[in-house]
Amino acid sequence: MNEDLLSKKDLLELTGISYGQLYRWKRKDLIPEEWFIRKSTFTGQETFFPKEKILERINKIQEMKDNLSLDELADMFSPSITDLTLDRDDLIKRNIVSQSVLQFYLENSRPFQHFDLSRMLEVYILEKLLQSGDINLEEGKMILEIVRDSATETRQKKCELVMIRKLGVSSCFLLVNTESFKVESGTKIVAQLSLLHCLEEIKAKLL
Repeated sequence: MNEDLLSKKDLLELTGISYGQLYRWKRKDLIPEEWFIRKSTFTGQETFFPKEKILERINKIQEMKDNLSLDELADMFSPSITDLTLDRDDLIKRNIVSQSVLQFYLENSRPFQHFDLSRMLEVYILEKLLQSGDINLEEGKMILEIVRDSATETRQKKCELVMIRKLGVSSCFLLVNTESFKVESGTKIVAQLSLLHCLEEIKAKLL
């Protein structure tokens, strides 16, 4: 059995939630349908989950369900790009971006009035990667380009941004609904970000 999968029985025991709660959260789209994996075992068909993802998601639900409705949580976990907009000052006040990274973003963008959630995602990705020191400014421009050119893909339920570097040369690409990938020998994976997780973090700051 894949060690990264967790059985439904073990999940319920580890988290203390009930069968009813689990499937109610599924119906409310708090837990994606594709995380319910049916596999054959010696006792018949059983349901398994991607261990790391399901435990992280249930932990978030348990932490926030007393302050937010299930519908509000579902919206937070949804990858959809909503109509919400903010101005530059609000982005800084809500700790979505720092002044320095915001300035870099504005210098590399066409003029616009407000930040919609799609733009918030772009600037938030830059904030995470530039502030961590994982990328430089030129690589930041590369990341902006691919995220903007792949706006449709960033709405997918599973989309990851990957930056690699070999012999001082950087490349950036977007993985859509991909379980794993390999790179050639000598290539360093500089950064790997789940865009869905970034959206969740942004929405949590907006609530």
